[in-house]
Amino acid sequence: MTSQAPLTYDQAGVNYDLIDPLKITAQRAAAATASHLAGHGFSEVKASRGESAYVVDVGPFYMASIVECLGTKTLVADEMARQTGKSFFAGIAQDTIAMAVNDLITVGATPLVVQAYWAAGGSDWFGDAQRAQALVAGWKAACDTCQVAWGGGETPALAGIVEDGRIDLAASCTGLINPKERLSVGDKLGADDAIVLLASSGIHANGLSLARKLAERLPRGYLTEIEPGLTYGEALLAPTALYSPVTEALWKAGIAPHYCANITGHGWRKLLRHPSALTYRIHTVPPKTAVLDFIQKQAGQDDREAYSTLNMGAGFAIFVKAADAERTAQVARDCGIAAWVAGTVEAGEKQLLIEPLNIRFSEDDLALR
Repeated sequence: MTSQAPLTYDQAGVNYDLIDPLKITAQRAAAATASHLAGHGFSEVKASRGESAYVVDVGPFYMASIVECLGTKTLVADEMARQTGKSFFAGIAQDTIAMAVNDLITVGATPLVVQAYWAAGGSDWFGDAQRAQALVAGWKAACDTCQVAWGGGETPALAGIVEDGRIDLAASCTGLINPKERLSVGDKLGADDAIVLLASSGIHANGLSLARKLAERLPRGYLTEIEPGLTYGEALLAPTALYSPVTEALWKAGIAPHYCANITGHGWRKLLRHPSALTYRIHTVPPKTAVLDFIQKQAGQDDREAYSTLNMGAGFAIFVKAADAERTAQVARDCGIAAWVAGTVEAGEKQLLIEPLNIRFSEDDLALR
């Protein structure tokens, strides 16, 4: 454990107490625009408001959509490229797509089309052929994994807005919920359901502000070894797992999730996302990836702080009826993703109990759904 003062997410410059009120205000304003859909003969699925993807009823099927920004993981890739001469942008491309696709599938959607937003600080960014081609190749490879079409995108040069030599990456994704029975917005979630957790591949793309701040404390920065042959920077840049192959395989296996949660910002508190008054009791905690264990120890975080911020080894949660739990985990494993039947859903107070770690999160710990 580090002898320095503990490092929190707030100290790294990210304060959800300031961010979340704006999100709530925006959600309320956005909800007032839903009436416009009626003029086109459509309607929203109201229960999708505040969920990870927005759903519209277009008649024979539902349409879901999402837009997500990657965040600051590119800064780690840039610094590692400077120090090692290697390009990590193929993995960065996968991270960006995963941010959108992994949110979209929580509502039961099959990803259909991805669009790219690559905003550079100047045209020179695109002149680095190795880096630019790695971004293109990684983007296509992730699309192939998710079986989505890359429809196009925008590549602005935003000098004065984006810092020179940097790039801001984002992706939007549109999908279909077809048949409509695949819709998963928690209306079927209830007591006696099981919680299946899917393994993360590392830090994914959330918590990078904390991870970058921590690098400043390390004796060799990003080149600090966290285990033999693996540096801190390399571990941070492990591409985010893509979970859509699992959700598609589940449907083909005849398993319809009652609810799903992409464990990103707010860490395991995302398991409390649905508004229902239910208790989520975790009895099996997946092992931490090496980089997350390292971050927790070096930042001096207790378990509650770590699990409230980072995925801590679990990147996606699937809530299914208990009879389907073991088969759900096996389907994920067959797709190459480790999985655990980790807990149960019970009637009662809205709370998350991570029993092996003696952690409790209540509704007050997650202001934003």
